[in-house]
Amino acid sequence: MKHTLVIAAVVLLAWLGPEEKRISIYSNAANYSLPVLARNGQEYVGLLEVLEPLGSVTAKAEGAKWKLRYNKIQSEFTAGRKRVRIAGHDFELAANFVEENGRGLVSLASLSTLLPQFLGGPVTFHENSRRLFVGNVAVHFTAQIKGTPAALVMEFSSPVNPSIATEPGKLKMVFSHEPLVPPGAQSLTFNSSAIPSLRYDENNGAAELTVSGTVLLFAKFGNDGRTITITAAPAPQVATQTQPVIPPSVPARVPPPVENVLAPRRYFAVIDASHGGSERGAALTDQQAEKDVTLSLARRLRQELENRGLPALLVRDGDTTISLDQRASMANAAHAAIYICLHATSEGNGVRIYTALMPGVADAHGPFLTWETAQAPFRATSQSAAAGITTALERTQVPVRNLIAPLRPLTNLIAPAVGIELAPPAGDVAELSSPTYQQAICSSLAAGLASMRDKLEAGR
Repeated sequence: MKHTLVIAAVVLLAWLGPEEKRISIYSNAANYSLPVLARNGQEYVGLLEVLEPLGSVTAKAEGAKWKLRYNKIQSEFTAGRKRVRIAGHDFELAANFVEENGRGLVSLASLSTLLPQFLGGPVTFHENSRRLFVGNVAVHFTAQIKGTPAALVMEFSSPVNPSIATEPGKLKMVFSHEPLVPPGAQSLTFNSSAIPSLRYDENNGAAELTVSGTVLLFAKFGNDGRTITITAAPAPQVATQTQPVIPPSVPARVPPPVENVLAPRRYFAVIDASHGGSERGAALTDQQAEKDVTLSLARRLRQELENRGLPALLVRDGDTTISLDQRASMANAAHAAIYICLHATSEGNGVRIYTALMPGVADAHGPFLTWETAQAPFRATSQSAAAGITTALERTQVPVRNLIAPLRPLTNLIAPAVGIELAPPAGDVAELSSPTYQQAICSSLAAGLASMRDKLEAGR
């Protein structure tokens, strides 16, 4: 769920507790992240899991001893001790080694000393943000204002694929998988009233770039992910008689369409496959783009709904680029009972269901709703729809999380609206494209929506 469409994971308010602590490891062999464990008042990580993506590794416990072989290097650890023997030499860890049910845990503070003994090269550990760099793998970037109107052009030394979130006054990019480093200073300022500054931060295994703006900002990718251009978001189109488009202020109550012989088809659901065209979304695998998975899901969900007598409209039924404002305008013009936005991710498992958190803007007055808060009157019904979908998924033993976030285009919808993010079962990313897995999820989604039909259609 990435590029110009907001990715909720970086801005959500989770109902299920604090964010899990993670360490990210960057190398020429692989970039990956691992969960961090609290032991003895310190942060620990599994040593075999750290080394496994980097080479051939085996481990076994023998009484109080835990023996690990990485490539041709033998090592021996002792539970409750700091001293470790690697390739015939003794070293001191920063904290005691922990052995749990055959699994060996080392403190994060020990990694800078420990890993070079196995890897034979330099290791740089940003301990406060839990980001570990193996060798010279850093991704650098430059940022400068160009053109009229002003655009912030960012050039990266390697392709990047950040999660992107927008809110009034800022656009945030979160780099969870790239070894991004700052450009020499944490903050950059620009001679632009629209885009005055950029700030670099690191937190919980990720790097973040926050672009400040006096206008709503929009990100566009180019040069195979090596360039990101930040500009003012395009203004939504004004409605016309031939092409209905919802403007930035939308009526609080939409009058029913005039019945005539050529009246358009009434849709129960609008299904929005995220990304498309030049916006690939998340790189789920080397060959698998998020935009392809979401389109496949959208088509299956439409079929499942129509099998239940619930007509559905796809925002895109091909590989086309559609902006957030265009998606919201198309959905609003359809006057459907519910809008469903589909995403896919390689992280976690099961399904995440999102409803909109309204941004902090002034309340609307008079007969119009502001574009940013159009979803406000429908939020309660959106949450009811999310609950119905959750119940249907739980019946099939699919793990489900309910989350809220200031997501676009959910916040711009004048109908109940939910976001659905599909993660792989048991961490097997290839299963995201499995027809069997997709069909099972779409069948449950359709069943949950069908159970809410009367309530959803009553609110039209």
